[in-house]
Amino acid sequence: MRILLGVGGGIAAYKSAELARALMEAGHTVQVIMTAAAQEFVRPLTFAALTNQKVITGMFSGPVDGDILSSAIEHIRVSQENDLLVVAPATADLLAKFAHGLADDFLSTVYLAFTGPVFLAPAMNNNMWSHPATQSNLEMLRLRGHHIIGPDSGPLACGTVGAGRMTEPEAIAAFVDARCDMRRDLDKETVLITAGPTQEPLDPVRYITNRSSGKMGYALAAAAAARGARVILVSGPVALPEPAGVELIPVRTANEMFRAVMDHLEPATIIVKSAAVADFHVADIPRQKLKKTAARFSIEFDPTVDILAEVGRRKGNRLLVGFAAETENLVEYARRKLETKNCDLVVGNLVGGQATGTGFEADDNEVVLVSRDGGITHLPFAPKRELADRIFDHILLLRPALHQAG
Repeated sequence: MRILLGVGGGIAAYKSAELARALMEAGHTVQVIMTAAAQEFVRPLTFAALTNQKVITGMFSGPVDGDILSSAIEHIRVSQENDLLVVAPATADLLAKFAHGLADDFLSTVYLAFTGPVFLAPAMNNNMWSHPATQSNLEMLRLRGHHIIGPDSGPLACGTVGAGRMTEPEAIAAFVDARCDMRRDLDKETVLITAGPTQEPLDPVRYITNRSSGKMGYALAAAAAARGARVILVSGPVALPEPAGVELIPVRTANEMFRAVMDHLEPATIIVKSAAVADFHVADIPRQKLKKTAARFSIEFDPTVDILAEVGRRKGNRLLVGFAAETENLVEYARRKLETKNCDLVVGNLVGGQATGTGFEADDNEVVLVSRDGGITHLPFAPKRELADRIFDHILLLRPALHQAG
């Protein structure tokens, strides 16, 4: 593999020399891009000697083979000639630039032009790492399918102790090397995914909903797109950036989600129903806002359309995955949903109570996979983007059996 190694401006830049060596020892060709700040910590000559490749230090670092025009568009050539982009250390500044599409130096410009897998190894002060701005930027980058490696916890160069140490070079190299043979194993699939909550009006200004953030569904969409699938994402109202490379269809109510799913069912080969659809709605919504009074009053609710059950009736040879968010008896209820909704796989997770920190609104989760063949697979606590890939790994294992049954 041809690997671009971006080196950001942090004290951990010295570790990037060892990372370059480790990647080369694994058989890869490495070309280094250094930011101006990185050059204050490590000299470009160090990387040139290690990699036997030109080290790129700026947008206009000199003509390529004497051709001034080639120098002006070198970021395009470099992005096209390499297979992977690894950035280590990925500073808070670089994460912000990447997340928001700022391109004011060679590395950030290459990032925008690069279409292959991206690996980011953050390194910064622990307070910078935990700052909401940094975490928000990381969430955007995860949704784009980028691999976040670390950081580790321990003593930091600034004298504090906590999360922010760049993962050791050998571990980064092993992580990258293990994923160099990533297959686009969904490139012949059209994946229809539902995500987020629905909002069911009570009157013109109020509605009932649930705590679903949509993070799991969006992680599934990002994972499927990264693996080559055409992805149709039907999403309820969420506060998440749109995953790259997907067709997003925003909806609000259960009925709107039902219509969107039915309208896009025909091309789908895999359907993943991760949305938390409201179970009830007000059939006759008042035309005026309900006024507060001292007296109690009641509202009659009707069941919403059962989207999963209807898809189960119409699925044909499609592979159908449902989700079950439960507060108790997880495997039992997941198996019941699998049978009653005609699913091939149900992903179950506990919410509320002892499951605080997982499920709704959290960045991480742990789930159990209940499949039609009776298998039960526990996926331990991990970031939702990582769980998304594990879920699709399992879905692909079911595909041959489904075809054989059909």
